[in-house]
Amino acid sequence: MKTPLTALLAGLVFGLGLIVSGMANPAKVLAFLDLAGDWDPSLALVMAGAIAVGMPAFAYARRMQRSLLGEAMQLPATTRIDRRLVLGSLLFGIGWGIAGICPGPALVLLGAGQVKGVLFVVAILAGMLLFKWLQRPVVQ
Repeated sequence: MKTPLTALLAGLVFGLGLIVSGMANPAKVLAFLDLAGDWDPSLALVMAGAIAVGMPAFAYARRMQRSLLGEAMQLPATTRIDRRLVLGSLLFGIGWGIAGICPGPALVLLGAGQVKGVLFVVAILAGMLLFKWLQRPVVQ
C-alpha cells in the first residue's frame, strides 16, 4: 500500500472515530470539561481507549528502525518538559475549553461544512502565523 493511500485511510478511520465517539461534537466535549456542572464522563472512556491502543503501539515503534511501510521512524527524541511545552499546553487546553474543539475534530467539522469548524481552523492558522512571526530571526 502506498503512503498517500495509507494516510487517507488512517485519516478516514480517525475522523470516523471522532464522529462515533462524540469528540467532534463541541457540546459533548464541553459537557466533559464541565466538572462542576452536568459532567459527561463518556469522553474519559474514549481517551482511555486511545491510550490503551497507543501505549503498546508506541512501545513497539520505539524498537523499530523502519515503519510498517518501510519509512524511517521519526519519533520525538526529547522528553524534557520546558517552558514552551507548558505554555503551549496551557494555550491548547484553554482553546479547547473555550471552543470544545481541538484540531482533529475541527477538521471533521470543517469537512462537514460547519461554521464552527471553519472559524476554528482559521483561528489555528492565524495562531500558527503569529507564532511563525514571533519566532522569526531578528535582523540587526
